[in-house]
Amino acid sequence: MTLFDVEYEEKESSQSSSCPKIVILDTETTGIDEDDRVIQLGFMVLDGDGVEVHNELFSSSVAISLRAMETHNITPEMLEGKPKCTQSKAFARLNELNSASNYLVIHNAPFDTSMLRKEGFEPKMRVIDTLRVAKHLLKNEEAHRLQYLRYSLGLYKNEADEAKNLGVEIKAHDAIGDVLILKLLLEELQKHKSLDEMSTLTQTPLIVEKFRFGKYKDRLIKDIAIEDNGYLKWLLKNMSDMDEDLRYSLDLVLKK
Repeated sequence: MTLFDVEYEEKESSQSSSCPKIVILDTETTGIDEDDRVIQLGFMVLDGDGVEVHNELFSSSVAISLRAMETHNITPEMLEGKPKCTQSKAFARLNELNSASNYLVIHNAPFDTSMLRKEGFEPKMRVIDTLRVAKHLLKNEEAHRLQYLRYSLGLYKNEADEAKNLGVEIKAHDAIGDVLILKLLLEELQKHKSLDEMSTLTQTPLIVEKFRFGKYKDRLIKDIAIEDNGYLKWLLKNMSDMDEDLRYSLDLVLKK
């Protein structure tokens, strides 16, 4: 299933839809391969009355890869005595919130939702992928990674006060630390679009106009389609980890 295939359920009741909750979430995992699992779940719940913060570490039968450890600094010793993800209070609360009347905000949603599905969590909330939304709305940014936007948009200037108010420690590539930055990013994006509009943009393919890598870096894809049509076909066939938007754009330009 791709992000473009997601279908959302009807809102469960007029009462629940009148007071939607916003769940801003991030995970840390044992790695990025098929067998890897969630070992940290951090999320904030915004409901108009305040902010509810959840942050838990989990034990796992899958060993943490050294590459993952290098990124999030979670070691096996830190997970000793911790519950499995599915047995945790944070996971139970996430399931309670899993209603079509609520919003689930994630940066690069396909990764985190795919990891949560391994734990038996199927998102019913309206997903807002801030990575995709930022690509739509902030086209002049050189990159759209969360830590890049943290600095390019000046989010870091407000994070200390925000962290103090919420009792959160700011650490890059830490689930709850990234959630705090994501909360500030969401507020920035809300200056441009509503939550419903961002939910729609999340499901809207983005047209990539230029290559950002390879021998045709910074060249227009439509020009390469004329000059070297075979290169585009080769990429589609051989680049298995290609970004969804780039794959969509190459398919589109080849059809034209």
